[in-house]
Amino acid sequence: MGQLDALRTADAHTGVLRGLLARHEPDAAARPNDVRVVRAPGRVNLIGEHTDYNDGFVLPAAIDLEIRIAYLPTDDGRVELTLADTGERAGFAIESIGPRRGTWLDYVAGTAWAMREAGAPVRGFRGVLASDLPPGAGLSSSAALELASAWALAGDRPPALDPMTLARTAQRAENEYVGVLCGLMDQFAVTFGEPGAALLLDCRSLEHRAVRLPSDELAIVACHSGSPRRLEASAYNERRASCAAAVSAIAAHEPGVRALRDVTPALLRAVADRLEPATLRRVRHVVTENARVRDTVAALEAGDLAGLGHLFAASHASLRDDYEVSSPELDLLVDIAAATPGVVGARLTGAGFGGCTVNLVRRDAVPALRAAVERDYGSRTGLVARVFEVEAAAGAGLAG
Repeated sequence: MGQLDALRTADAHTGVLRGLLARHEPDAAARPNDVRVVRAPGRVNLIGEHTDYNDGFVLPAAIDLEIRIAYLPTDDGRVELTLADTGERAGFAIESIGPRRGTWLDYVAGTAWAMREAGAPVRGFRGVLASDLPPGAGLSSSAALELASAWALAGDRPPALDPMTLARTAQRAENEYVGVLCGLMDQFAVTFGEPGAALLLDCRSLEHRAVRLPSDELAIVACHSGSPRRLEASAYNERRASCAAAVSAIAAHEPGVRALRDVTPALLRAVADRLEPATLRRVRHVVTENARVRDTVAALEAGDLAGLGHLFAASHASLRDDYEVSSPELDLLVDIAAATPGVVGARLTGAGFGGCTVNLVRRDAVPALRAAVERDYGSRTGLVARVFEVEAAAGAGLAG
């Protein structure tokens, strides 16, 4: 899934994809009215990192970098998908999906498996996939691929699952088939995204609401460090295990604790001597990050830009020092942004271990941030950073 920068506009993207499908699949050229195009956005998490799998709060937004699939539904029980930028083709039989392969196809196959497990009808298709969403950047290319696949697998109608069940089914595909123990945030944001808004999600109750963003004043800018994440080979699952172990230790003292969501600052102080130093730091991050999510919503609704900056800085410091998921490259991008006039807030976004930072930037300061990253980052890291100005976007569904 490489970059197709020429396809950034929706109309061009859809038209080019239809043409590519017709080249690869003669039936599509003969039956243009049967061809469908679906899209699924990436997401950026404004704040609330590593809180979702601890029953906490998150504040993501779907963004206008996305995956699109043009496809022709079939009844032969097979999925055949071609990557538009490389021509690589891969597929599987729906009735015998088999074990994971260690490739991008796992997200498609895993979604087919999970949808069948959920009792949703699944059809075969032949399609072409294009993306301007960089993989391994912490912008949720995996969840976007899962949700685009879910819509394509549904054939000529929407998936036969309500939106929250669909998001949870895609999460199950990643947890149980791909083998990444992600929380629900990514699939939720990709499913429920709203233009001009972030989404506040309570990961325990699944209650959620839109939080309007000051889009006239501030831009969302993602800076890709050029250092990709690979969650399957990272310490992500170890962090989850550490949180689960902390819950067990704290629940022995306070039986009402079911997740780190239930731990208050006072309780954490009371049980601090029961936890290993590293575990204590992990818990402290989750406890303080949940508070920062709620405070960020309040700051957005009050127009408190200075408060937003302090909250973003505190979140990044906590992820760096307590949860230990930052990297020298991410820290440098945050430092460059913090030194750029007009940048309101900067922090890593996503699971960490590489990937992206998210920045809230006054719109007239975006060129200055881009110039500062281009000037200072590569000479100090030997890597090429990419700067994406993005907009909050609608969730997955049919393309125009």
